[in-house]
Amino acid sequence: MRGKILLLTALLTLSAGVVRAEESKPELRYENALNFRIINKGFTDTEGDYTRLPLYLKDSVRENLWWLSGCSAGIGIRFRTDSKRIGARYNLKRNFHMMHMADTGTKGTDLYRLGEDGKWHYVNTCRPVKDSVQQKVYVENLDGGMHEYLIYLPLYDGVNWLEVGVDSAAVLAAPAVDNPRRGKRIVCYGTSVMQGGCATRTGMTQTTMMQRDLNVEVVNLGFSGEGKQDYCMARAMATIEDVICYVIDPVPNCTKDMCDTLTYNFVKILRDARPDVPVVMVEGLTYPYAKYDSYFRDYLPAKNAAFRKNYERLKRENPKNLYYMTTDGMTGDQEEGTVDGVHLTDIGFRAYSDKLEKILRKVLKKQLR
Repeated sequence: MRGKILLLTALLTLSAGVVRAEESKPELRYENALNFRIINKGFTDTEGDYTRLPLYLKDSVRENLWWLSGCSAGIGIRFRTDSKRIGARYNLKRNFHMMHMADTGTKGTDLYRLGEDGKWHYVNTCRPVKDSVQQKVYVENLDGGMHEYLIYLPLYDGVNWLEVGVDSAAVLAAPAVDNPRRGKRIVCYGTSVMQGGCATRTGMTQTTMMQRDLNVEVVNLGFSGEGKQDYCMARAMATIEDVICYVIDPVPNCTKDMCDTLTYNFVKILRDARPDVPVVMVEGLTYPYAKYDSYFRDYLPAKNAAFRKNYERLKRENPKNLYYMTTDGMTGDQEEGTVDGVHLTDIGFRAYSDKLEKILRKVLKKQLR
């Protein structure tokens, strides 16, 4: 009995020592992320610092579309530091949960570091807690050298403010490396999949993958259930500066009639306003269950056919700078690319990104040098 008491006393003492050691660590110094570089954001005149549509559209779009514009999907914070610890804290707009998507993707944040090989390397993720204010030390015991970093914001939630945390005496500054390159933006318009549903992490969407792979900013204008080819959205997209390509992927949110009647004018608005900017039109996904469901087996190809008909019409009128991506292989060769038969897993996002990047590298050969 005495031996057990001594063992318990030793464990409690060790535990207390661990707590005291943790408590002895000095607090991180936090600075407003707006002091650094915000990437992958298309508009500056937004309602919030990390929202995605210009304020003038608030009364022109559906209430749900405006609500979704408050999600910070794709937006990132670029900075550099020599700190041995890196953290962040941020205040969520909604702090809600979805049954089919990991909270780490919905409202978490990812930290990446730029390696000597010029590539971005994943470091760690903030796993959200119930509180609206999230706080995370991503990594400790770094080498103390100056390195470049990137934090991706939540995909299906938004943030009111975000602060980057470093050691009290560390340098924390705007990035010195132009990555992603300034003056080159790809604008991606679409649906829930484009927004990021249902990536497990904020850095695992096709838009954030393309940004890292191609070294250009990629603006995420995906809106869950609301990628319906509203003409006011096309007109707004036409005003974004430094665009080198538009990617249009609205079919999943459109009926066959919408694909037939809205597509031509939506794309034409962009082409008339920015005739020198390529447009890539993307077919809607063929969901795995469509092989077995006789309705969707016929209906999904019919929507894509209506969409393609408008592409061919636009191509006949002006063959320059218009391209098309089919659904074949969009989620990979295997049938594990979706969470729920519709929204993508990380495997699906990687396959989607890989296929689209092949087209973009050909289309944008000069701009991506």
